[in-house]
Amino acid sequence: MQQWSDDALVLRVGKFREADLWVRLLAREKGLLTAFAFGGSRSRRRFTGCLDAFNVLRVSAAYSRDGRFLNLSEATLLAGPDRLRRDWRRQGMAANCVRFLEAMGVPPDNAGASFLLMRGMLELLEREEDVPAVMPVLFRFRLASEQGYAPELSFCARCGRPLAGEQKVHFLVGEGEVCCASCRRPGDMSLSLEQEALDVLGKVKEYSPESWGRLHPSPEGARQAARLIDAFVRYHLGLEWGNGRFRSI
Repeated sequence: MQQWSDDALVLRVGKFREADLWVRLLAREKGLLTAFAFGGSRSRRRFTGCLDAFNVLRVSAAYSRDGRFLNLSEATLLAGPDRLRRDWRRQGMAANCVRFLEAMGVPPDNAGASFLLMRGMLELLEREEDVPAVMPVLFRFRLASEQGYAPELSFCARCGRPLAGEQKVHFLVGEGEVCCASCRRPGDMSLSLEQEALDVLGKVKEYSPESWGRLHPSPEGARQAARLIDAFVRYHLGLEWGNGRFRSI
């Protein structure tokens, strides 16, 4: 069995026997993994009580001889939240991000970017005094962008005109593209966006989550941005939130 080590975020943890745990991890190099920690709920020498959701760990693991199971042999705590553990609202936001990440999946070549994005989101939830409810929705847009799915927002998809400074633009739901007001056609299924919402989405694509706390969108700007993201996720990624998880539609 070949042993390897990697930095990893703990996404979820559960019991499968009295002293044994299964751990859902997002590893920086390996991506999404489910590993078994035998004796994980009792061992202080190998796991030092660090197998809790949203912790950042340095883990050592190896696959079983038949290659079917990944076994954690050791884990060391690198960082862990404090406020996030005490605030149920923030925990709910973090869990929503985790569920979307799991529903989207993490391609092998995107493991590092997804790890940094999820870690940045957890740091935002830990540090910011005021966290708007739209933040998990913005996370969906950024993750889709990291994987090459998010729409181009800088230019009209129909005439190519730059959209910076446009008072109003339109998200074409079926096409998954944005157009200027002049190019919107009768019968288009579209959502209207004012410049503020467009700016917010552009900054989410460009900057890391740690800086999103400085966005402070108005309620209307946040609503417009969230409507675009929800429509995009539903029509082009085939995912919809319901009953505590994202389901394929």
